[in-house]
Amino acid sequence: MKDYYGRRARIGLIYMASSTVMEPEFYAMAPDGVSIHTTRIHLPEASVAGLRNMMEGERVEDAACLLSKAPLDVITFGGTSATFLEGLGNDRKVIERIESASSGVPGSATSTAAVRALTALGVKKVSFIGPYISEVTERGRRFFEQCRFEVTGAHGMEVRSDRDINAISLDETYDFTRRHVEDRADGVFISCTGLRTVGAIQALESDLGRPVISAIQATFWDALCIAKVHDVQPGFGSLFNHWV
Repeated sequence: MKDYYGRRARIGLIYMASSTVMEPEFYAMAPDGVSIHTTRIHLPEASVAGLRNMMEGERVEDAACLLSKAPLDVITFGGTSATFLEGLGNDRKVIERIESASSGVPGSATSTAAVRALTALGVKKVSFIGPYISEVTERGRRFFEQCRFEVTGAHGMEVRSDRDINAISLDETYDFTRRHVEDRADGVFISCTGLRTVGAIQALESDLGRPVISAIQATFWDALCIAKVHDVQPGFGSLFNHWV
């Protein structure tokens, strides 16, 4: 017999209602004994106004409260732009909202996880890649600069609809990243938890000769670190050789 029910860790995920990418990528990376449990939050569109609308009111708290009804080891907010939108410290406020509403279940958020992952790999000069329109891409640049990284370039695909972001193929993500990473970058961050990435990370690291971190990969890595599970399925990048 085999136990599939989170005997090592149960990860709670707050994720956009229109998105379909993060859960399959979590499942692909999940080691034996780790389960994923999701609740949803509505994103009108991937613009500054749409992201602000999603994060206002009690929506985050409501989602965290629902998840906390289950015995979870960590609750993570699976959204990059939503947690970097208002700059340095905004991601920490999202974590505080989760922990308060969940009666103390440890929280995480994608932008926080990305900073931790880049730091664990020793990246100082980062190339920022994402599917976003320019106003969101520039918010991403500002956040990582505020976190004391040198952003060698910030490149967006100019996609506004969350469903359209989810439909971008893995090949398109791979090609766009390869074409836009600057030579002087010592690491790459591929933003957005609606963008297909984890199946391309190993190939990109091989081709670019430097660490590649994606939003979904970093979020899962951080959740595993918090849950004190230090292994993952093979083939998802050098980040998983660096546990904290």
